[in-house]
Amino acid sequence: MDNNPVETRRLEFLLELARQGSMRNVADALGTTTSTVSQQIAALARETGTALLEPVGRGVRLTPAGRRLARQAEAILAAVNSAVAELDSGAEPAGTVRVAGFVTAVRKVLMPIIGDLALSHPRVKLEVREHEPDEALALLAGDKVDLALTYDYNLAPDGRGAGFDSTPLWSTPWSLAVPEHDKPAHPASAPEVFARFRAQDWIVNSRNNADEHVLRLISSMAGFEPKIRHQADSLDLVEDLILAGLGIGLLPADSLPPAGIHLVPLTQPDVALRAYARSLRGNSNWPALAAVLHHIKRKSAAAATRGPAPERDAAG
Repeated sequence: MDNNPVETRRLEFLLELARQGSMRNVADALGTTTSTVSQQIAALARETGTALLEPVGRGVRLTPAGRRLARQAEAILAAVNSAVAELDSGAEPAGTVRVAGFVTAVRKVLMPIIGDLALSHPRVKLEVREHEPDEALALLAGDKVDLALTYDYNLAPDGRGAGFDSTPLWSTPWSLAVPEHDKPAHPASAPEVFARFRAQDWIVNSRNNADEHVLRLISSMAGFEPKIRHQADSLDLVEDLILAGLGIGLLPADSLPPAGIHLVPLTQPDVALRAYARSLRGNSNWPALAAVLHHIKRKSAAAATRGPAPERDAAG
């Protein structure tokens, strides 16, 4: 076979010949000439490097290889037509939208829309994968998923996100979680709070380094190098480590930690996690993806209006 790609239009001529039985009938069905039909199938034979026709009497018929290719052509052309229909901005949304996102986003804005999506666009399906931002963006860049739900921090902006279409979803303030018996007596700026705990061991995320960047930045403002001792991707495990006296770490300010943990507000500078929905440039025009994004944005706006809700899953 040549290295040149096969023209799908030529597959249409081959499939029609398998159905019609003669080049004259194919020409009539496709509104062209028998010469054009012959030329297109001859070109297809060159592209595939395989004889597709053999003489029979005064006509021709498909070879065994030609018949096999015609059967495959039917599926290929159906898939191409379906893909083109999905890309039509005016078409009814249809297709499978592949989503990769961190646990909080999946639970907060993706799972709640499944019922509404099924009612409004029953031909749109979701394929969900749980991934931290770096992993999700790598999948998105490789066209392995259609939508990435990611986050960064205001003090550690995600430069990789600039290469994609991005929709801001929500922002959540974060605090420093410390043992209750160790809570500061008076409000203070973030660097002053960190300086108070400079001798402590610190806990960071095991699958994303954004919070570590924040931790190191504020620690540098306070004039010390933090001792990072533990890594965890679960808020529950971070809390367990704090309760066991093994260290301190960042937690969402709107979470409800168990007794024994105190959340110290961080200001001057404040620390905020920012969530996004990201897709490849221009892909958000795909009707199926546009439908999913519409529901996600609606859900995110409604959640913001109601105010923050406690999250009990991943550290992101």
